[in-house]
Amino acid sequence: MRSVLLATALCALLTAPAVGQVLEGPQRLFTGRDLFGLEVASNPEIRPDGGTIAYVRATNDIMTDRARRSIWLVDPQSGAQGPLVADDASNFSPRWSPDGQRLAYVAAGPGGAQLYVRWMATGRSARLASLNQSPGDITWSPDGKSLAFTMLTPDEGHRLGSPMAKPEGATWADPLTVENRVTWRADGAGELKPGFSQVFVVSAEGGAPRQLTFGRFDAVGPLAFTPDGKALLFASNRNANWERDPQESEIFQLTLADGTLTPLTKRVGPDLNPVVSPNGRQIAYLGFDDARQRGYENVVLYVMDRDGRNSRALSASLDRSVGSPRWAADGRGLYVSYDDRGETKVARVGLDGKVETVATGLTGSGLDRPYTGGDFSVADNGMVAFTQGTPLRPSDVAVARKGAPAKRLTALNTDLLAGKTLGKVEALPVTSSYDGKSIGAWIVTPPNFDPAKRYPLILEIHGGPFSAYGPVFSTDDQLYAAAGYVVVYSNPRGSTSYGEAFANEIDRNYPSHDYDDLMSVVDAAIAKGFVDDKQLFVTGGSGGGALTAWIVGKTGRFAAAATQKPVINWTSEVLTTDGYNSMAKYWFGKMPWEDPQGYWARSPLSLVGNVTTPTLVVVGEKDLRTPDSEAEQYYQALQLRGVPTALVKVPGASHGGIASRPSQAASKAATILAWFERYRPSAPK
Repeated sequence: MRSVLLATALCALLTAPAVGQVLEGPQRLFTGRDLFGLEVASNPEIRPDGGTIAYVRATNDIMTDRARRSIWLVDPQSGAQGPLVADDASNFSPRWSPDGQRLAYVAAGPGGAQLYVRWMATGRSARLASLNQSPGDITWSPDGKSLAFTMLTPDEGHRLGSPMAKPEGATWADPLTVENRVTWRADGAGELKPGFSQVFVVSAEGGAPRQLTFGRFDAVGPLAFTPDGKALLFASNRNANWERDPQESEIFQLTLADGTLTPLTKRVGPDLNPVVSPNGRQIAYLGFDDARQRGYENVVLYVMDRDGRNSRALSASLDRSVGSPRWAADGRGLYVSYDDRGETKVARVGLDGKVETVATGLTGSGLDRPYTGGDFSVADNGMVAFTQGTPLRPSDVAVARKGAPAKRLTALNTDLLAGKTLGKVEALPVTSSYDGKSIGAWIVTPPNFDPAKRYPLILEIHGGPFSAYGPVFSTDDQLYAAAGYVVVYSNPRGSTSYGEAFANEIDRNYPSHDYDDLMSVVDAAIAKGFVDDKQLFVTGGSGGGALTAWIVGKTGRFAAAATQKPVINWTSEVLTTDGYNSMAKYWFGKMPWEDPQGYWARSPLSLVGNVTTPTLVVVGEKDLRTPDSEAEQYYQALQLRGVPTALVKVPGASHGGIASRPSQAASKAATILAWFERYRPSAPK
């Protein structure tokens, strides 16, 4: 009850000006209520001839407290746009037919998710089939006569014994559930329906879908037709121990005429995301050699002959993970996305391995924290459509060509944000006190910032740990800044986008010197002269939550902390997380019972005896990645020690969805700010 009251009573804090701040006009500062007004673009799909872009536009419904997705069209020349599919359903996954005359998409409404096609000339749409599960990985055949997709085929699941027959009219308890799958639940999805993902094909004019793959294995998209339309490519892990060895997928070719399934790759490590060259002679795909000895590997772009021979790496020299490969129309290279020093980019990778950047500044559809990300597609003429944002603006749709500046086509949040004074985001030069490495970091200053004043500071830490922040719009950071705080965030060692060696600085050693990097970030901010070193605060989520708990166990320099969805005890974490079949293997190299002291030495709980910092603990009620039992352990340990604490649970929220509902995202930020205000020393006069 204490945590519920705290979250409810203090939610209104975000609509009020910060202490000592005066509003310039009505709602001039960014507030929690503004989250309902934000819009974001994703999944821009450019027509093959480059004439039109279909994209998904997400808006927040204040009455349902949820995002609603619709499909819009935008002209890449004029920027003129309009809705294509906007109704009470959630519409997404637009896919152009090869001739550009039709658009396939998925509409999810009360009856579930269904596959539709829209005839652009007539403006009419038709549902292709009645599906009992949600379709994914939608792919047109080269002749435009059919579409392939993946879909779950239900299975009865495991049974033990037979239930008793109950008397007619009796009301009994629900029957027992019996589970024998290794992966039986997933964050955001909950307990998984028994079954396997299989490949289907359906006529583009409608009809009954035909199942193409079978067996007790999952077929994993994206799917790719060969140019002659006679075969489909996909990834699948069909090893005997596939449940306990999830990183062993291979590329398979499915011959449509007779259902023959042929493996094209074979190595230790995952192979996935096949795409066939325009002439059908080569297959590009993603993967890496799995050394099974470290936590992070770069995902590399490969190309091989159609029969699987002569595989070679194209992007190894880039020293960055790449994603979303798409062949250039001339067949002489591929387009991929990659993160570089906190910025997502699109590059063309030639068959000779030459890398040329063609678009920068990509941003994703997440709003709460400044993670890297973004979507793109490529037309036959080389025009790239992509999602682009800034630290002061969420993702819009933009286009770019090699050698030409990018052109932003949409301005989805101009009306909302034009009347707001936002926190300014700038790069912050940081050198680690541990070994002198340069650490990527950014600093957010409050609206109406005055460098002659001294401000409280929030250190905000990313999760992963193998992920990256960048100069990206963040509602959390803007809300903190609007409350009068300077915010710093960074990419300490272990972060991606700085090369494989930098990411593996924390391999089998996390947390460790990433702590030193983070303290160096705080020191660099204090050295600017406008931060009050007696008013320091720290927060972060997931891996950032673990580091927050680690930090307050190492130092008392912070006035208060808020650890969000943390890992507290690595032994319990690796045995209760949804990803337990890989976490211990790759992050520790041993199981908890084989090295209990090693697990304990890296657990923030081992340092709880040192903690004196008032620490708020926040977690999603349905978190299956860092389960709420982790947060509860820490909260109760702090209570036993008499350290000021409170436990806040976000009802119904998963790990990845802790900020997906606008009201909860706003309330979570408000609660953290209220906690910090409670322990904020009086500002100097």
